[in-house]
Amino acid sequence: MRIRPIDLVDVLVYLVVLGTFIQLFPAVISETFLLAVLTAILLKLVLEVVLWAKKRVMVRIRGAQTWQTRTVSVVTLVLLMPGSKFVVLWLVDLVFGASVRLGGFFPVTVLIITLMLARGVVRRLLARTDPAADD
Repeated sequence: MRIRPIDLVDVLVYLVVLGTFIQLFPAVISETFLLAVLTAILLKLVLEVVLWAKKRVMVRIRGAQTWQTRTVSVVTLVLLMPGSKFVVLWLVDLVFGASVRLGGFFPVTVLIITLMLARGVVRRLLARTDPAADD
């Protein structure tokens, strides 16, 4: 497994968003900057796995030959979306204990949506300024 420059950019974006949430929302807590960095890395890893799983399910939905396969795939997607938030909360608690709190289901949902939006915006900005894209 190789770390790409875009992975480091994602972690930096996640760190900025997480730091903003820590500053603005009392339910989101990280005791130290290092814990915030490690939390951003953990979020990057978990969200990459979730995005991979969602893409696989979407491929199954699009390629479904029967309504049963499509139904099972849609139910899987519907369970994966909120389930991933619980996985994030559980892993943060498991790894960091009481030193890091993401606030609960609804705050972590808003956090993850914000992380993904910020990631998308930064990636679009970088794609526009990438000199290699002009070749």
